[in-house]
Amino acid sequence: MTEDFTKLFKAMVEQGQQMVRAFNPALENMTVKGFDSLMPTMTKDMMEMWFGRTFNKDGLDAKTRLLVTLAALTVLGAQAEPQMRLTIRHALEAGATKREIAEVISQMSMFGGLPAMTKALEIAQSVFGENEEDSE
Repeated sequence: MTEDFTKLFKAMVEQGQQMVRAFNPALENMTVKGFDSLMPTMTKDMMEMWFGRTFNKDGLDAKTRLLVTLAALTVLGAQAEPQMRLTIRHALEAGATKREIAEVISQMSMFGGLPAMTKALEIAQSVFGENEEDSE
C-alpha cells in the first residue's frame, strides 16, 4: 500500500467509528459472535442454480464448489469463522456429508497447518451440532 492510500484508509476507518458512536454508542462495544447464525441458508436448488449452473454449466456442481471454498477458508484459519460456518451449512444443504466436510478440512492441514485444521474441525462440529438440535 502507498502512504497516501494508508492515510486515506485510516481516515475512512476513523470517520466510520465516529459515525457509529454518533448513531448508537452501544455499538462501539458490540460483538459479532453468533451473527452468522442470522444468515439464512440457501436451498440446494438455489445454490445449484447460482453456483453450479451460472458460472460454468459443465463445471463443478454446487457441493464441490462449496467444498473447495471450505478448503480455502480452512487455510485462512480462524479469521474466516463466520464465512466457514455459513459455507458448512450450505455444503450440508448441497448434499455434502459430515465425513466429506471433515476430510476436506483435514486435508488442508498440510497447507494451513494443524492449528487451522483444528479450529476448522471445531467450527464444523458446532455446525453439525446445530443441525442435530434442529432435528430434535
